[in-house]
Amino acid sequence: MELLVEGRGAFVGKHQGRLRVTREGKMVCEAPIIHLEQVLILDTAVSISSDAVQVCAEEGIPIHFLTRSGRVQASLYSAGLTGTVLTRRAQLMAYMTEQGARLARAYVRAKLENSLNLLRYAGKYRKEAHPEIFEEITLVTAELRDSLAELEALPDAPVEEVRERVMSVEGRAAQRYWGIVGRLIPEALMWPGRLTRGARDPFNSALNYGYGILYAQIERALVLAGLDPYAGFLHADRPGKPSLVLDAIEEFRQAVVDRTILALVNRGGALEQDEMGMLTGAVRRRIAEKVLERLEASDLYEGKRLALRLIIQSQARHAAMFLRGERPVYTPFVASW
Repeated sequence: MELLVEGRGAFVGKHQGRLRVTREGKMVCEAPIIHLEQVLILDTAVSISSDAVQVCAEEGIPIHFLTRSGRVQASLYSAGLTGTVLTRRAQLMAYMTEQGARLARAYVRAKLENSLNLLRYAGKYRKEAHPEIFEEITLVTAELRDSLAELEALPDAPVEEVRERVMSVEGRAAQRYWGIVGRLIPEALMWPGRLTRGARDPFNSALNYGYGILYAQIERALVLAGLDPYAGFLHADRPGKPSLVLDAIEEFRQAVVDRTILALVNRGGALEQDEMGMLTGAVRRRIAEKVLERLEASDLYEGKRLALRLIIQSQARHAAMFLRGERPVYTPFVASW
């Protein structure tokens, strides 16, 4: 389970084997430490005791601090989780070989296939009611298949030699994907198109916040697998940029967040904003709960059904094994829809 902490003035403390959240001396909620997977602090002016931090470190429970826009501002882990030298050495060496580029291409392939499948999933419900949208979806899915073929045709080469071409394929496909997504949401949202940082419209804000929740899950999985979240392959290195998290999250955006937010707005879920154009605390909490709920949904994986949360962790371990040379290929996850 996850502990969500929001509301200015909240305090997180340890109490008899539980983490307890209080505000103005009154208990808000609590969670048994033995069942806790992570702590997500979703607001400012939240305090946490040293006892709570210490027990989370001892039990391997990460604490993530998210901004109101959904960006993970900081994460606290046990220092022992980052002591995996052999895996990190292999990860850094792979950047100079074809191995790193193969992993980057696998992440993009998963993104394209999951985008294609999400659109097909949305299209089957619009074939009769909105045939013109169904035709547009059919056209875009065909273009995404062309993008997949273009990706597969790229030569085997180190990351630096193929990154621009991989990013070009990914960027053009994303443009087509987001173009049709705009036809799948209520017109009342007045969506201006896909915006990342600084977005103030409700749909982009909801997507960005959902990605922040997913980001924390991806980062945790990579750290537990012994990988360095800042040493990626697809996204270029930059100080403070968690490149590998940004690489690996591409594999799960559509299955975890896009599907969840599309369902939310199309079922009448209101995305209220405050006077500053930010999602209200209640909306942010609802998005966090919906995304975390989606992470517990099962999907077909290696012949059995597993929760998406466990699939993310397994894929991170597979990436580490691939980089160490213990797996011949990295097979990206494609949701069954």
